[in-house]
Amino acid sequence: MGLPTWGWGLPCPLAGKCQPEEILIRPALINLPLKINIMNILLLGYGKMGQLIDEFATVQGHSVAAKIHINNREELDKLDTTSVEVAIDFSQPEAAVGNIKWCIDRGIPVVVGTTGWLHQKSAVDEYCLAHNGTYLYASNFSIGVNIFFKVNQILAGYMNGKTDYKASIKEIHHTQKLDAPSGTAITLAEGIIENRDDLIGWKNEATEEAGILPVISERIDPAPGTHVICYDSAVDSIDIRHTAHSREGFAKGALAVAEWITSRKGILTMDDFLRL
Repeated sequence: MGLPTWGWGLPCPLAGKCQPEEILIRPALINLPLKINIMNILLLGYGKMGQLIDEFATVQGHSVAAKIHINNREELDKLDTTSVEVAIDFSQPEAAVGNIKWCIDRGIPVVVGTTGWLHQKSAVDEYCLAHNGTYLYASNFSIGVNIFFKVNQILAGYMNGKTDYKASIKEIHHTQKLDAPSGTAITLAEGIIENRDDLIGWKNEATEEAGILPVISERIDPAPGTHVICYDSAVDSIDIRHTAHSREGFAKGALAVAEWITSRKGILTMDDFLRL
């Protein structure tokens, strides 16, 4: 018998310290259920991520109410939503806001992984609160990336005041990714800026401009996603890196969030989900 885990392959810290029957496994600590609740899911967007979520949803026994994409958008307004329990949006930046509001208007909780629309997020937040809706946006649903976000913030705090070190971000994705920088890179940039007194913003280019964090984007197939934070000085460099080996972690994470969100209300984040 293997070591007890909390899901996502994380070992239970009590393993080996007490008898198996004494180990209380508490998935609530990372909000991942031991038992999957079967859901009827609306997929908004049916590109590579939508198709992968569909595949995993089917394996887990969920049903898919509809698969909406750019070529059948008119079917959305004909859809009987009475049995739809949750929506997952991996569509396009120009469609995301409309999709979120459509779900909120119909009382459907929606999990949003589409990036490139965040300049409208404050208006969407207001709409959600005004209509008692539920949605969770995340730039990345991988548990590894969300831990990386926290490591990034902690390191940025340690580097605050170390002006000899120039911070930068590089992100590498496949050529079909339309937005740049990635939503994950933006989240990382915000985490650095919030913890560094010498930075006031970021630019998606290599720059030596004072107070500006350079975020460099590269599009190379078949990379699912690599993000590197670098602090470079004349004497040494500090790098931290996250590399995705496939999109599976994103898809499985989005499904886990979809199950969790069905019993929540309001504007939610991955921090709420993972309690990081």
